[in-house]
Amino acid sequence: QAQLVESGGGSVQPGGSLRLSCAASGSILSGYDMGWYRQAPGKQREFVARITSDGSTNYADSVKGRFTISRRNAKNTVYLQMNSLKPEDTAVYYCSARKISNDFYSWGQGTQVTVSS
Repeated sequence: QAQLVESGGGSVQPGGSLRLSCAASGSILSGYDMGWYRQAPGKQREFVARITSDGSTNYADSVKGRFTISRRNAKNTVYLQMNSLKPEDTAVYYCSARKISNDFYSWGQGTQVTVSS
């Protein structure tokens, strides 16, 4: 089971940028697909972006063209670069690690992102 710690959240004005980081304990070089999800107040947790163990990515329609997910396996870290932020991006963002062999998900504690003028 991967241990995940997110960082990089904060408050930003609309149109601004943030980069979230997710540090994983142990090796995520192989065997794990990594992802970001978010949960806004009063709403269910929703998918944001995913990067597979071989580097393939996919995104929620709401963030396509604005957010970029990447991973640096040597540092056991996954990133989410968020540009052109909108108020509707305000949420707690969670990092996830899906173990490919058994489809088990590990989650971080979350980091708050607030987009407001």
